[in-house]
Amino acid sequence: MSEAYIIDAVRTAVGKRNGSLAKVHPLDLGAATFKGLFDRVDVDPDAIDDVIMGVLDAIGGQAGNAGRLAWLAGGYPEEVPGCTVDRQCGSSQQAISFAAQGVMSGTADLIVAGGFQNMSQIPISAAMLVGTEYGFTSPTAESEGWLHRYGDQEVSQFRGAEMIAEKWDISREDMEQFALSSHQRALAAIRNGHFDNEIIPVG
Repeated sequence: MSEAYIIDAVRTAVGKRNGSLAKVHPLDLGAATFKGLFDRVDVDPDAIDDVIMGVLDAIGGQAGNAGRLAWLAGGYPEEVPGCTVDRQCGSSQQAISFAAQGVMSGTADLIVAGGFQNMSQIPISAAMLVGTEYGFTSPTAESEGWLHRYGDQEVSQFRGAEMIAEKWDISREDMEQFALSSHQRALAAIRNGHFDNEIIPVG
């Protein structure tokens, strides 16, 4: 079995709701990362076998196979295929895993993988709400099979978090302390320049 290697990794800065990146089209965010990558690596875009990008809430500017559309919006070869993965919060990580599997299996040599999303333009869970005009109150509520198996219990990250906390005896104080220390570490990393090599400009 072949080995898979990460040649390089870039990302945009993390934005905040309605911040400086809020009006940047999602496809252009994705295209910016492609440009940042190819500006740094000695790889011909024509040599790429596939593009795999994680994108969820696939509506509006994130619909229609956004991974491929971002590649094309960046001016890259039409001959290179692309696809979009939705594994919710793990979508980008899954895209990278699929890319590694493609290389390790010998079906590809070079794959660009990652993800993008603009949550100022398309808020979290937006795709779950737009189905109401077609008669769907949620992704699961009208499914007989789902209701037979799980009933009408709440299905959400909030309930999932509560279940995890109950099972593993995690207190709110524990989580708040973890969140605080995580932000403190991130701020220290930024100040010490640990992210400078991976963050690329947009615009």
